[in-house]
Amino acid sequence: MSNIPEDLKYTKTHEWVRTNGTEVEIGVTDFAQKQLTDVVYVDLPEVGKEIKSGDTLLTVESVKSAEEVFSPVTGKITAVNKELESKPELINQEPYNSWLVKIKLNEEIKGTLTAEEYRKLTGQ
Repeated sequence: MSNIPEDLKYTKTHEWVRTNGTEVEIGVTDFAQKQLTDVVYVDLPEVGKEIKSGDTLLTVESVKSAEEVFSPVTGKITAVNKELESKPELINQEPYNSWLVKIKLNEEIKGTLTAEEYRKLTGQ
């Protein structure tokens, strides 16, 4: 059973979104990190990059595959979690504390799922 916190929003492609005013943190869900298995590398984007909802944000590599992470929002990347460069395994250990990027929103968040909707999607 995956951990699915109630206070976050989720996507059908297994990203989570934590809102803090006009900025959001984005990460990979517990369900996704379990599917990936051992994360060994995170290809972080550049701070300052403009991103659109649905665009590829970055790539997460595990011992078994490389998966794209998609942006659930439109905006500008204001920070990346540099700690993941040397400790990508934090995504497996603490998926909801190991944010990947912070994005300043250009528009409202659309198309995300509640925790209940995400549980139904994943069968959790």
